[in-house]
Amino acid sequence: MTKSKIYKISGVLVLIGFLAGGIWYWQLPNRHKAIVKSFLFEKTGIVNPNWKVENKLETYKMISPEFYIDGIYKSMEGPKASNYVQLSQDSTVLWLTGFQVKAINNKSLQPISKDFICHTNIDFNDVKYYSSFHLEKRIGTQYPRLTSLSHGMENFNFPKGYGVPMKGNELLYVTTESLNHNLPDANFWIRHEVDINYSKEKNLKPLMSRTAFIMLPYDKYDPYKQPTDPGTNQCIPVETKNHSYDDGKGNKLSGHWVIPVGKNTYRSEVNNQLQIQDSLRLHAAAIHVHPFATQIALYDKTAKKAVFTSKIVNHIGKAGLTSIAPFSSEAGIWLYKNHDYEIVLDVNNTTTVSQDMMGSMFLFFYDKELDELLQKN
Repeated sequence: MTKSKIYKISGVLVLIGFLAGGIWYWQLPNRHKAIVKSFLFEKTGIVNPNWKVENKLETYKMISPEFYIDGIYKSMEGPKASNYVQLSQDSTVLWLTGFQVKAINNKSLQPISKDFICHTNIDFNDVKYYSSFHLEKRIGTQYPRLTSLSHGMENFNFPKGYGVPMKGNELLYVTTESLNHNLPDANFWIRHEVDINYSKEKNLKPLMSRTAFIMLPYDKYDPYKQPTDPGTNQCIPVETKNHSYDDGKGNKLSGHWVIPVGKNTYRSEVNNQLQIQDSLRLHAAAIHVHPFATQIALYDKTAKKAVFTSKIVNHIGKAGLTSIAPFSSEAGIWLYKNHDYEIVLDVNNTTTVSQDMMGSMFLFFYDKELDELLQKN
């Protein structure tokens, strides 16, 4: 075989490879396209994957790598980056007191619209965390997510006198993701600045986190069939691979579902997620919802009243959340083992097409057991 023939065959194979790769890429959902682009940007040196970090005055500040915004990215679709956080070099107990995320210009690092913030997750290693406080029985009982900031609630602080304790040399894992609901012709770069506030005081009261969220049943045999039967309380899941759960009886539940045009109310029992053994005193809550949510409440079905209600303000004339009211209380509110609780979410889809929705709460309770252990040390 001549060299020219080898070159021709090689050229054809390369062309076929490019075509096949292009077809594969364009069939990917937005979320996976963003992952592919971010990977290529890092490998080709277009984006520096390193974070800028500064730790002083009891604030751990991180600036993410650049995110390329080149079209619409709905919730959980945009470019994202992750980083490990270590607040100090020794095992001294520090207290997490607040969190903040800002979208910033990629060059000047000045703040820009909050509409480019999807969410910022703060996770911890529950094996190391609970073992360090001799609370091994808690390992694996909850998903190890401490909290999450998101569009509409870009900062969150615990009430005065309270915090989440952790050994300074343990690691947090922070993931921040970008968003763009309204600019289909976008073509620019941004970054995220994430701040974690902490205190070295020794007289704070410890909080523990419990995550509760709406899970709605769907037809596992035909999940996307519309319309759903109103009598079954079923939903249409956005997808069945992520945020899909089993109720222990073989039925499927989704924490990410589709809402039709107009006003609707969704509710979901959360007793199993709260895991109340006796009673718990709630002091704070961070909320995660999507645009077109108007109100979310933790509801005590036994007492027939809301534990708290978070009002949600949507943008006017475009998709997005202006604000989500957090819950914060120094006095706290008691929740009881013999009461039934649910999350109730009101939505108003003012567009002409279906939208996606979630309803989650990161609930912070006074941790009496941990407080007693800390007092002994």
